[in-house]
Amino acid sequence: MTTATHSVAPEEIMAYLDGEMAQADARSVQQHLAECAECALVRDQLRATSTAMAAWSAPPAPSTLDAAIGQRLSGAALQHNKVKAVRVGRRPWVLVGGGAMATVGALVVIGVALSFVAHHQAESVMTAPAPAGATGQPVPQAEGFVGAAAPEPLPMPAQASDSGATSSTQAPPIPSGPMIARTASLTIVVKNIGSSRAALDKILTQYHGYAAQLTVSTAADTSPSLQASLRIPVSDLPAALATLRSLGQVQNETQGGEDVTQQHTDLLARLNNARETEKVLQTILATRAGKMDDVLAVEEQISNTQGQIEQMEADQQALEHRVAFASIDLQLTEVYKAQLTGSSTPVGTRLRNSFVTGIGNAGSSLMGLVVFIEEAGPVLLIWGLILGVPAFLAIRRYRRARARV
Repeated sequence: MTTATHSVAPEEIMAYLDGEMAQADARSVQQHLAECAECALVRDQLRATSTAMAAWSAPPAPSTLDAAIGQRLSGAALQHNKVKAVRVGRRPWVLVGGGAMATVGALVVIGVALSFVAHHQAESVMTAPAPAGATGQPVPQAEGFVGAAAPEPLPMPAQASDSGATSSTQAPPIPSGPMIARTASLTIVVKNIGSSRAALDKILTQYHGYAAQLTVSTAADTSPSLQASLRIPVSDLPAALATLRSLGQVQNETQGGEDVTQQHTDLLARLNNARETEKVLQTILATRAGKMDDVLAVEEQISNTQGQIEQMEADQQALEHRVAFASIDLQLTEVYKAQLTGSSTPVGTRLRNSFVTGIGNAGSSLMGLVVFIEEAGPVLLIWGLILGVPAFLAIRRYRRARARV
């Protein structure tokens, strides 16, 4: 049955049977049903179905259904309360853990800040200028230094006396060519520092040299060593170095030279000018007679010029001596030999010293604890109040929620 061949659809027949159509439409459907046998058959089928459904009745529900549903609902509510209690119980511990982590982070930040301040103060002290009167000379060793041998008198090159006589060791002549100040450095490991010291004295005598500085160290816990600054004539430098190498095993050797020709030439020119100036001033003082103030001024100028001449002559002699005598920095170290030596301090004295040291360390640690409490106590108190009050409230709330469950 289709609407193409019938003017009434099955839905309209159903509405007609249910009494849901308007009166005019119901008349039209009723007229069509009287004329069309196929639509009348659909009407009868729909009416039979409606009658069957109206006569159908559902069986009654069992009596245990309500009890089962109530039990299921009670179990779901109990499970929900337990989950809620667990969630509520976790919150205080999360807050407490977060507060503890925040406290640790704050302490770490405070410690880093204190370390930065201490490091900055230490750098300020290290970079502070030296006090007035401080020099770049090495600090002398304290008296009583174990193994520090006092340096023996060092032979110095003979100087000309006032009468013009000189000793047998004259300084070598200054070369006419370029003036080179020779330097060398040797580090040698020897078997015995005592025999090497005697051999060094013979080498200095053999090559007409001398030791400008010599230090011997024989500490108990280290290998004996010798450090010396030698002066050897330039002509004997190669042979002297070869002899020094034979003292032991050479670990390090360096040689160098500095050209001081221009420096020496400039110094001689300034010295000649100063001498000419002195002659002119002497002539002025001898030939002219003026006021007393003028005479005193000329004499003062002559005195200043003579002082400059003496200083430049000393510089000239020192410069020529650097060229004539090569400088050798020598370091001798004896092969280390371990020795079994007992302590010379009595047992009672050692025990007393240990006790005094322990008392001092205890006092220092106690003072450090007091200083730490004074410095970090206020900070810890503030953070304790900030984090402790929320933690206390969270724990209190958790206990109440647990008591209700």
